Amino acid sequence: MNKQDIAEKVQGVLGGTKADAERAVEAMIDSIVSGLKKNDDVSIAGLGIFKVKMRAARTARNPRTGETVQVPSMRVPKFQPAKALKEAVK
Repeated sequence: MNKQDIAEKVQGVLGGTKADAERAVEAMIDSIVSGLKKNDDVSIAGLGIFKVKMRAARTARNPRTGETVQVPSMRVPKFQPAKALKEAVK
């Protein structure tokens, strides 16, 4: 399932035009991304929590050349599924 499929489902439930459904899906995704950019947790009941985690700096190895490289610390997105989602997938 991709973003287009989700937009079609939204259109089926809400009615309206396909363009309106695509804008609604895009607005939801933009809201999640902007919340994570501000380092906020984004909680969606029944789905889960999107968080930002700090990944520590580390030393890695280039598999092609074998040389070691320093990977800086960075912020990465993390998703913690809700209990309802875990149960639905089982």
